Amino acid sequence: MTTPSVPRQRVIFGTLVSDGQRIPDGVLATVGDRISYAGPAAGFVPDPEAEELRLAEGALILPGLIDVHNHGAVGGDFPGADETAARRAIDFLHRSGTTTLLASMVTASEADLLRGVELYARLSKEGLLAGIHLEGPFLSAARCGAQDPAYLLEPDLALAERLIAAGEGKILTMTYAPELPGAAALVDLLTGYGVTPSLGHTDADAEVAAASLQQARDGLDPAGFDGNSGRPTITHLFNGMPPMHHRSPGPVSACLRIARAGAAAVELIADNTHLDPQTVLMVFELVGAKNIILVSDSMAATGLADGSYRLGPAQVTVAGGVATLDATGSIAGGTATLFQILQRTAAAGVPLEDAVLSATAVPARLLGLSDEVGGLRRGLRADALVVNPDGQLESVLRAGMWLESPR
Repeated sequence: MTTPSVPRQRVIFGTLVSDGQRIPDGVLATVGDRISYAGPAAGFVPDPEAEELRLAEGALILPGLIDVHNHGAVGGDFPGADETAARRAIDFLHRSGTTTLLASMVTASEADLLRGVELYARLSKEGLLAGIHLEGPFLSAARCGAQDPAYLLEPDLALAERLIAAGEGKILTMTYAPELPGAAALVDLLTGYGVTPSLGHTDADAEVAAASLQQARDGLDPAGFDGNSGRPTITHLFNGMPPMHHRSPGPVSACLRIARAGAAAVELIADNTHLDPQTVLMVFELVGAKNIILVSDSMAATGLADGSYRLGPAQVTVAGGVATLDATGSIAGGTATLFQILQRTAAAGVPLEDAVLSATAVPARLLGLSDEVGGLRRGLRADALVVNPDGQLESVLRAGMWLESPR
């Protein structure tokens, strides 16, 4: 009879940054795909045969990053639903530090949406994805941004039910415009299925936005699906909505106020294209890191050179790292990884501990995965990033396996 081998303990000594805290003289220990210890090095005794790694002074150990709004990378367009390209994109994103992510779709035909949902539900069951984000199709034509207006619809509950059924429990968030006829019924449907409504691509006024977010909060709170945060989100705050004006505050004012109260979380694309760094710093100081989710909104060009790409049914040109729709010139997603977003957020003046929290623990709670990912704590999945003293990503650990860095 063969005795099963016991996984060897792996120990990394360095500065830990997790859950809003920094431990300068810290240690991360893993066994197999789980964290067995994370905390001060004082008093920690490694196993006699442990594999030890001591990082250079100034190097950091971060939790694996979590991206809830991501349309692809390295030529893989999630809305296009090509399996080979999607797997390539997911692999690149994992190796780039995003160890947990949702595949985000865009507005398209029902057939294309169903095809994508079915594919990403299957990849989620494989453990490659955490689930699916539907950005549409129930969005405002006036604020459609890179969404194809030909496929925009008023809320259709029968279609929403078909999509949710095809997702087999893997559709976790949906972006919607609250001012559309039938939006209130859609919010009730989503929260009834445990799908988090995400207000966005909207031309709503402040009152309509606030009422819809309250309705979503009321619907999520008692449900407690999978231990999620019980609060709605706002899809890429400021983008895809009217700018705030002192006589016409629009949805931005309501979103900021409600997020500050902890009743919603706002997404920020802090890539210095979608938002000015000072705007990012302002939002962190106004609403707090616990109410912010950093996202990449990345698309197929991420990880590649400037050129022509697709975002679902739309043709996109990337020049100087900025993606725009050929048809309208609107910004069409991002080209930065979430780790690069994290770097730029810190460069804007946001404390690194806060930026890391908004890219790990906050989205983990949104997804109901706080007992699995989102921090460096005993029992969580062994996802971690090693960042060198120059602030560059050195290596990625996902589920206890070292991943080769992207070339």
